[in-house]
Amino acid sequence: MKASDLRAKSEADLTKELGELYKTHFSLRMQKATQQLQNNTQLGNVRRDIARVKTVLNQKAAAK
Repeated sequence: MKASDLRAKSEADLTKELGELYKTHFSLRMQKATQQLQNNTQLGNVRRDIARVKTVLNQKAAAK
């Protein structure tokens, strides 16, 4: 997910995307806790995506 793609989306879409990312993050954390997660890098990638979405949301809020 690229920041330029995120900037093209509306705030409602970004909020929806953020909710989905949080659900994915929770699911990956539970898989890690039960030792079912095969690829640990997925967890870090989702965390970075969450940070990107939050950054773009804050930039859009500051621009208003």
